Amino acid sequence: MAAKSDGAAAVAGPGPEGPAGADRGGAGGRGEAAAGIAGPGPVEAGCPGPRYELRDCCWVLCALLVFFSDGATDLWLAASYYLQGQSTYFGLTLLFVLLPSLVVQLLSFRWFVYDYSEPAGTPGPAVSTKDSDIVGAAISTKDSAVAFRTKEGSPELVPRPAPSSAGGAYRRRCCRLCVWLLQTLVHLLQLGQVWRYLRALYLGLQSRWRGERLRRHFYWRMLFESADVSMLRLLETFLRSAPQLVLQLSLLVHRGREPELLTALSISASLVSLAWTLASYQKVLRDSRDDKRPLSYKGAVVQVLWHLFTIAARTLAFALFASVYKLYFGIFIVAHWCIMTFWVIQGETDFCMSKWEEIIYNMVVGIIYIFCWFNVKEGRSRRRVTLYYCIVLLENAALTGFWYSSRNFSTDFYSLILVCVVASSFALGIFFMCVYYCLLHPNGPMLGPQAPGCIFPEAPGPCGPPADAITSPPRSLPRTTGTERDGVAVGGERAGTPTPPVFQVRPGLPPTPVARPLRTEGPVIRIDLPRKKYPAWDAHFIDRRLRKTILALEYSSPATPRLQYRSMGTSQELLEYETTV
Repeated sequence: MAAKSDGAAAVAGPGPEGPAGADRGGAGGRGEAAAGIAGPGPVEAGCPGPRYELRDCCWVLCALLVFFSDGATDLWLAASYYLQGQSTYFGLTLLFVLLPSLVVQLLSFRWFVYDYSEPAGTPGPAVSTKDSDIVGAAISTKDSAVAFRTKEGSPELVPRPAPSSAGGAYRRRCCRLCVWLLQTLVHLLQLGQVWRYLRALYLGLQSRWRGERLRRHFYWRMLFESADVSMLRLLETFLRSAPQLVLQLSLLVHRGREPELLTALSISASLVSLAWTLASYQKVLRDSRDDKRPLSYKGAVVQVLWHLFTIAARTLAFALFASVYKLYFGIFIVAHWCIMTFWVIQGETDFCMSKWEEIIYNMVVGIIYIFCWFNVKEGRSRRRVTLYYCIVLLENAALTGFWYSSRNFSTDFYSLILVCVVASSFALGIFFMCVYYCLLHPNGPMLGPQAPGCIFPEAPGPCGPPADAITSPPRSLPRTTGTERDGVAVGGERAGTPTPPVFQVRPGLPPTPVARPLRTEGPVIRIDLPRKKYPAWDAHFIDRRLRKTILALEYSSPATPRLQYRSMGTSQELLEYETTV
């Protein structure tokens, strides 16, 4: 079966899959996607598979605690400013709470509308193919078959007729209406992320309690929900928590007195929210990609400490400078954002499915780069990290130095303490960053051997190396046997048989084996797109049309399918050269 988002569809029938079987879906470029379920083919077996554990549940509960503490302390502080009659502080604090929340809730509700929309005439939960073409596609199994057929201009998902009573259709409509009302109420109450956290927790627990097939199905959906909420939280924290942190620190420094408990709680909650969201985003991103080793919880906690101290130093330097030079601080922020955005664009990121979405994404990353490091480009990032933090160190020193120069050097011991806090906090952040890269990075210690074992753990989708992974042929080639040498002579003929060439091509050899046995059957969802390279999300996490199609195919399949992206190689078969002597 095949489904395509923008272009001709690829139809895959049953048959064995080669290393680059995803290439059979036809050509596709940026913005094109074709997904299909192929019949029995070699799918890796023996993978233990990911399992939702108690610590995963605790991580989600901690994320909810961070979310509520950040929002509650900000609202409490805004109410305190209002009761004290400080209307300006009240307005700014409330603005940085409500405006980002409204933006994120609108985006979350838009995702819900698209995911839950049902084409006319389709009973039950449907896959919306409004903007895609699914041409002549079918899932055929031993016991059941479901057909999908649409043409441009009539994008409906057409299941084969199934008997249904009028009462069942009425109950489905009532259930759908209740879901719409509930989601509308949740998003009006600004609790869209809370709902997604709870849903991810529910799906994770279901994947732990159900049987093998349903376990993988729920785990797959849990990863989708976790990806959505991590992206929403990343956007919200840098639109809300980061400016809120700078604002409250600036007000605190400007008033020049010891911080009140409520102000300290608000600053601490915003800081922890920023650090936690960055680490959580990186963990979910790595968990979603089967071509990367997952990030351990030790590594995630060290990442939290790394970002906590570096962002603390950064925002305190901002607050010190802004308390004296408000206009120049605004100019500095705009200039830094422009330079960082240009740097990101120059790196040619590949995160979104369209050019304009990519530009918006680069602008958001530019905002993140105002406060901390965020990897957006494939490959070793040591030089980029070093360059970025050298720039940040110089900026922090300059901002703090300008502020300190405006103070009274002889009597203001308080100013010297703040300068030391900026320097020590930044040094601690760099220390934890080095600990992470040297000891806790998923690829192994930076200065030691790489972690052994297969780097392709089974994830929702492919199990084993992705289709576009480059696998090297064996270094030691098998020797030619005596029977093969009998009919071969170098530079002549034997028994009237023409001599084959000295170098011959032998197709069909498998790639370098992975430490897992193979199973001989199982469905494959082929996606006619080259796989996005880390640290970008896979296309089926970003493109919701593709995600809905994949979920429909996965739900209709009797066995959990694996995903196969189009291979970047030029050949569909691995060819090996052998010397005949």
